[in-house]
Amino acid sequence: MKLRFPESNIQHWAERYGPQSSETQFVKLKPKVQKRGYLTKNELQKVAYWKSPRSSGHVEKNDPDYVKDITSCAFTAKSERARIRVLSCLDGVGLPTASAILHLFHRDRYPIYDFRALWSTGNKMTITRFRFGGIMYLFAENLQSETR
Repeated sequence: MKLRFPESNIQHWAERYGPQSSETQFVKLKPKVQKRGYLTKNELQKVAYWKSPRSSGHVEKNDPDYVKDITSCAFTAKSERARIRVLSCLDGVGLPTASAILHLFHRDRYPIYDFRALWSTGNKMTITRFRFGGIMYLFAENLQSETR
């Protein structure tokens, strides 16, 4: 796999996005959220801001009870398609934020979708339908095989 830019530019691009808060702030919340079975609106706002500060304001439009109902449904859904689709019903939540929510709080392991990371590696795959985990797995396998 070849980067679309020189490796020496990684630091430059990383600095353009400024300091990011770490996902460790959510690690303490995970057992609490899993036991409760849903996210509060405040928790959703924090995750959305962490994942995508520019578009996180749209999350404000969601009613607290709606956030509870949707995230509860997503956390109990048996299929990956349903989890992603249900979370996408929330204002301000697309695939990147939905993947972050599942990564941080679902009982199963989830990668976080980042279109910039995929693009920077020359990956032409776009994820528009419900094979998110499978595509990310294939991408990781491809990356791993090329670094051997």
